[in-house]
Amino acid sequence: MGFFFTSTWMEKAKELKGKLLLLFIATFIFLLSLNVTIHRTYKAFPKPLSASKMCPLQISEQTLTPLNNTKHILVSAYMDQRVKGLDIRIIGIFKIDSDQPLYCLFCCAGQLSSATPTTILKHNDQFGFPFITTDVMCGIPKGCSATHVTLLTQPHSVTIPNQTWLPIRNQKTGREEEQKLQFNFTVCISNLFGDYNNVLQFAQTLEMYRLLGVDRVVIYNTSCGPELDRLLQSYSQEGFVEMVPWPIHRYLNPSKGWLFSQSGGTFTTSAS
Repeated sequence: MGFFFTSTWMEKAKELKGKLLLLFIATFIFLLSLNVTIHRTYKAFPKPLSASKMCPLQISEQTLTPLNNTKHILVSAYMDQRVKGLDIRIIGIFKIDSDQPLYCLFCCAGQLSSATPTTILKHNDQFGFPFITTDVMCGIPKGCSATHVTLLTQPHSVTIPNQTWLPIRNQKTGREEEQKLQFNFTVCISNLFGDYNNVLQFAQTLEMYRLLGVDRVVIYNTSCGPELDRLLQSYSQEGFVEMVPWPIHRYLNPSKGWLFSQSGGTFTTSAS
């Protein structure tokens, strides 16, 4: 009886040892595979970018954006590769006697580019005003997929975190998008100002554009009268008119005429 009990206990002990050994092996394999997975996952993550190389994007959502450390105002930036070596054209309003070199800085898929020099082209139609419409052109560095751009007064500026960035418009599109765009006939009208309120004249103008095949009319609005505003709102709801706020009076003293010697002011809205 004692021999049978001892034999049975030894068999159970061996079976328990076997199960413990299998459990140990399975646990070891699991921990090993887990360690390998964590190691691979860790290596798959890119190293975090240093703060100095990341784009501190403070993106302008305004139609007019003052440029830091200057008297200039920026309007928009877009792709324009008609001039060899110059990829970006930035439209601005510059103080005519404030000549200083400027540098383009790009946000390239979340990383800062090196600063590139600019070519500044002032328009000829100044009409004696102290501010003038200006184009700033610069090239995109190689390997940069630029999404935003800003202008610096120094190539190695320390004020980058305070810079306001402009989104780059008119990016390259696919062939299908280009085919859609080539049939879109848009007319841009010189901005409304001085509480202009001739409703009948403006309605006739818009309907004439429609008869000529225009798909959309873009209007830059500084100020207009209440009746004209209601008319334009109805056209906007229809989708025929796009109203763009143009608060130039916040930054400059817009003239009511096109000649500085007769109307004064700092910038002509009638010729912009």
